[in-house]
Amino acid sequence: MTAGLEKACHRCISKIASNACLIFGLLNFLALPLSMAFVGMKFLDDCPVQPLIPLYLLVGGVVGSLKIVLLLFDSARMRQLLSKSVMIDDDDDDEYPWRQNAHRYYIHLTLSLFLFLWFILGNYWVFSAYLPNFIPPFHHPQDYCDKTLYLFAVGVLLVSHTVLVLLIFCSCCIYCCSKQRYAAEED
Repeated sequence: MTAGLEKACHRCISKIASNACLIFGLLNFLALPLSMAFVGMKFLDDCPVQPLIPLYLLVGGVVGSLKIVLLLFDSARMRQLLSKSVMIDDDDDDEYPWRQNAHRYYIHLTLSLFLFLWFILGNYWVFSAYLPNFIPPFHHPQDYCDKTLYLFAVGVLLVSHTVLVLLIFCSCCIYCCSKQRYAAEED
């Protein structure tokens, strides 16, 4: 049972990682963390009401970019390993490419956990200063946040929430379909 499941997971991961659409999608998705880092760096001192908002964008952008670059590298490596196994007609069930680099799994896991926690903190920082003054008031000059910076941070969080909901929904759909298929195979 577990060997069959492991083989199915291997085939699924191999097909996804070797898909050119995934690589194209990751390259397009790289624009978001790079723009986060740029906006965070450009407006680093322009939000005194909540100075952690530009830091959230800067750090999240740099770590997110690193995560996507590592995913692209691993995807290219998976394509290379798969092309070598096809060329030499190697269909050995005991050779799974991800077993060769288990430490990469822990790197991805650590980066993903950090990004998730950083996302939660970013939600707190951005929405705790909901609708700040966009122009520095005369009597409290430190009580404002740059409009471009703040609206960009809200936009990033809205995109992140949307992607998170879509991932959860797709995962539930895949789980239900695989459960139905497994139940149909047992009968």
